[in-house]
Amino acid sequence: MPTVAQWLSNAEATHWIVKDNYPTLPDEQKINVDIQENVLVQLEKIKTLPAVAYRLIKGDLNLHSWVYKFETGDVFAYNAEQGQFIKLIEAIDEQKPQARLAVLPSI
Repeated sequence: MPTVAQWLSNAEATHWIVKDNYPTLPDEQKINVDIQENVLVQLEKIKTLPAVAYRLIKGDLNLHSWVYKFETGDVFAYNAEQGQFIKLIEAIDEQKPQARLAVLPSI
């Protein structure tokens, strides 16, 4: 259990991130921000694990930050370029290569 307690102590970092960066956010909105920021903090922590760091350097591991919203069933993925979580389906659509139309010559 000490390992679990240590891992959960990362939530303290989330507390300070939210307190410092979102001081005027209404309490009812802070829970969503707490959840999202905690996912990002946990992802950074995972990257420090030797086995994970090694595979990231090798390039054979990808990490993703997702949040599941129980009320709607939506899954949100963190988009680093936008600096926010967006619906997973939108994130997938953004990664798809644009379809190219081929114009065939008429015979």
